[in-house]
Amino acid sequence: MNNNIRFELSFKDISQLENKLNFCKFNNIKNINIPCKGLIKKELFNSTINCISKKYHEFNVTYHYSLYHQYSKNKKKSYEDFLDFIKNSHNNRNYEILLLSGSKKKKNFDSIDVLGYLKKEKNLNVKLGIAYNPYLKKYYEISSERERFERKISTGLINSIWFQYGTDIKVIQNEMTYLKKVAKDEKLNLFGSLFIPSKQFIARFKFRPWKEVYISEKCLYSLENFFEFTSDLVSFYKKNNITPVIESDFSSSKKLDVVHDFLENER
Repeated sequence: MNNNIRFELSFKDISQLENKLNFCKFNNIKNINIPCKGLIKKELFNSTINCISKKYHEFNVTYHYSLYHQYSKNKKKSYEDFLDFIKNSHNNRNYEILLLSGSKKKKNFDSIDVLGYLKKEKNLNVKLGIAYNPYLKKYYEISSERERFERKISTGLINSIWFQYGTDIKVIQNEMTYLKKVAKDEKLNLFGSLFIPSKQFIARFKFRPWKEVYISEKCLYSLENFFEFTSDLVSFYKKNNITPVIESDFSSSKKLDVVHDFLENER
């Protein structure tokens, strides 16, 4: 089963990272994502890359590269850092890169700007993933997501789309139809964020909702409804060849069993 899903790791330092990587090895988890947010940025992000590239060659890693969190001094220096990151990633064929503007877009240095710069580079063979939030227009009155997607896909540098989490399947279905129409003959790998419902997750989200992440009141006030929706979402992902990315904590045998049990039941 682990070959059909990805797992996102969260950690506070290299020691905790290694514990979680060893847990993944023991449980035959090969596909992992390393986020670039919170504490995982700059020095810790770079140390993470060095640690994995030296000690953990067996993993298929997708690194989230946040242009906001990795920004350093000025646009020129930040772009050079990103170029170095891309070139270094070529040393390991199991690396992929998900390019993110970040929680706050830097002026003249978001994902669209950087893709434009990369397009002009010579002898740079790179394919990148991009994020897509289907829920922005309907729930946050932000109408630019489709336009931004069209500009990104037109560079020819995109090989994957990573869907933001949300709880309206009709919306993501409509956006899927649109994306396929725009992408046309592009062969794109599709990934979708997935959380296993729990009382703890609901309590945390109620206390501090995530920016531009839509979770319905129906799910937030009924764990049963949340499970029912998640079952529908897993089915939708399977029907549309979207690889689930588990963002819930899975770093204990008990928690991993919960993930596996849920996905097994949805087959």
